[in-house]
Amino acid sequence: MTVHPSLQPYADAWTHSIEAISELVLPLPEREWNRATPCPGWSVRDVVSHIIGIECEQLGDPRPIHTVARDLRHVVDEFTRYMEVQVDVRRHHTAPEMTSELEYTVIRRMRQLRNEKRDPATMVRGPLGEQVTLEQALRMRAFDVWVHEQDLRQALGVPGNWDAPGAYVARDMLLAGLAKVVAKTAGAPANSAVVLDVHGQLEFMRTVRVDAAGRGTLDKAPSLGPAVTLTLDWETYVRLAAGRVRAHTVADRVKVEGDAELADAILTRFSVTP
Repeated sequence: MTVHPSLQPYADAWTHSIEAISELVLPLPEREWNRATPCPGWSVRDVVSHIIGIECEQLGDPRPIHTVARDLRHVVDEFTRYMEVQVDVRRHHTAPEMTSELEYTVIRRMRQLRNEKRDPATMVRGPLGEQVTLEQALRMRAFDVWVHEQDLRQALGVPGNWDAPGAYVARDMLLAGLAKVVAKTAGAPANSAVVLDVHGQLEFMRTVRVDAAGRGTLDKAPSLGPAVTLTLDWETYVRLAAGRVRAHTVADRVKVEGDAELADAILTRFSVTP
């Protein structure tokens, strides 16, 4: 890659995950493409279709002219309807069609990244067509493909890459939404603190501090008297924060200390992804 230094980590993470996805799905027989994934309503084929579609949009390809049925249970708002178009249009594609399009799209995107000369602050098209910086767009793609790689790995029973470059991008992206979850969504009281202690393939501790006005901030310093401490493994944290599981289904993997009612409010609203 010859991209701008601030883009390089995201380009590297994206490349690592997209190549892993290609390796996962290339040998799959037709029936395996219909396996359900943790991503609500989506099969293996659907997840790969989503990845292909969004990468094509990053390349500047026009979106398909396609109407999504109104009775799909997992399509609940305009965001999910927007995302479903690229998926639904490929829903009857065969395994060879899927792998061929994925391979061609990856080659095109790698060439685009290799030749990228734009400033990271350049505004480009993001999800739903809004404008985001080039750096943010690539960060989001590195995050998205790593999370979907994990969706595919769980569906296919091939665990791995929990500490890949994309995992570090995902950690930072998921943590960015934690203060809002604690302070606003779960309603942690003013002048309180909540500690998140994550262990496993990635280990870290973060504290959300809620000030007198009810605003939450995230920092790395431990709190001496937190209202709640949540201790959980990295895989569980990702699946909760990415909306892949509900809190009650992984209760045995989360250790709660402190205010049980506040902990429950946080965990039931833990997802920070659309």
